[in-house]
Amino acid sequence: MSSHAPAATTERFLDEAQRFSAHNYKPLPVVLERGDGVWVWDVEGRKYLDMLAAYSALNQGHRHPRILEAARAQMERLTLTSRAFHNDRMGAFLRRLCDVTGFEKALPMNTGAEAVETAIKMVRKWGYQVKGVPEGRAEIIVCSNNFHGRTTTIVGFSSEAQYREGFGPFTPGFVEVAYGDAAAFEAALTDHTVGFLVEPIQGEGGVVVPPEGYLGCTREMCRERGVAFMADEIQTGLGRTGRMFCCDWEDVRPDVLIVGKALGGGVYPVSAALADAEFMDVFHPGDHGSTFGGNPLGAAVGHASLDVIVDEGLVERSARLGAWFMDQLRGIDSPHVKEVRGRGLMIGVEIHAASGPARPFCEALQDRGILAKETHHQVIRFAPPLVIEREDLAWALEHVRQVLA
Repeated sequence: MSSHAPAATTERFLDEAQRFSAHNYKPLPVVLERGDGVWVWDVEGRKYLDMLAAYSALNQGHRHPRILEAARAQMERLTLTSRAFHNDRMGAFLRRLCDVTGFEKALPMNTGAEAVETAIKMVRKWGYQVKGVPEGRAEIIVCSNNFHGRTTTIVGFSSEAQYREGFGPFTPGFVEVAYGDAAAFEAALTDHTVGFLVEPIQGEGGVVVPPEGYLGCTREMCRERGVAFMADEIQTGLGRTGRMFCCDWEDVRPDVLIVGKALGGGVYPVSAALADAEFMDVFHPGDHGSTFGGNPLGAAVGHASLDVIVDEGLVERSARLGAWFMDQLRGIDSPHVKEVRGRGLMIGVEIHAASGPARPFCEALQDRGILAKETHHQVIRFAPPLVIEREDLAWALEHVRQVLA
């Protein structure tokens, strides 16, 4: 399987990035300059189908006209106030976000990791002030194979050695259990447990879907023991899995919902932590904040991003097309494929270790005009924008079939 050989113009951009950028990523050797809907073009003029959607940040597709128009209109008026002053866009955005999610209050931030940090601080303080855990003793249960971001606190409770190496000492107060194992979760519960931070599907971990009933079972244990169920739906939320939120598959309402990525519509970073007043009201002026969180430009973009998902039926579209695409992928007769798994348009194709890593398969797809990316070494992730047409998926499927064969 031949890897993609960059052309001359591409080489110049790659050399520039190699020289002036920190080497903290290993992207495919393609340099993109333009995008529209589900399609992107590189600096050589080659056209590709985007099957990654910026890790679910582009659920609405590249440069969605309604989101761009909202951004343009707001940029003509006001872009930033900081939270030292009110602005006329944040309240309406947060009201819309609360309407869509069913929570009483939202705290806006910018990146997903910031929203996770917000949720951690909120639940710890709730644990001390409301649950009555002794100061400094609060514990949050997390899962092995988790990915919640890249801050020092978050990588400290990762089970991935590379994410931790060289970055300690780490924040205490986190207890790791096996993902998908409700008995292990129950055994880890103590009187000091204040929260359970979980991804309804582990995206970076390899599109790992927990056993049926796991979310509902752990949610019920949290309710019984006075523990906050914290759902990280940064990748899985806002229609990606064929429900508005992945927890909806088991009718689970978390205590704390964490959203990001697609909330910014691929235009601007917008994230938020959501909860009812019992949790959110532990924050007082000066406890927590962000200069850019809730800024008018981000609020306008976030509001439009939500409207597009709802108005254009992207949740239902993800469910319908995802079920069809996954069924087709499972029908491919390939000696390389160990398993196809996922929900909606969040799909992982795991490659047998004996066939080597997943990256050469992604490089072969790139040669055929399809951009997908490996995750967790052995998994090809397919997560196109939710605006994709079935005929585009069918076109991709023929190339995927040939590459996997």
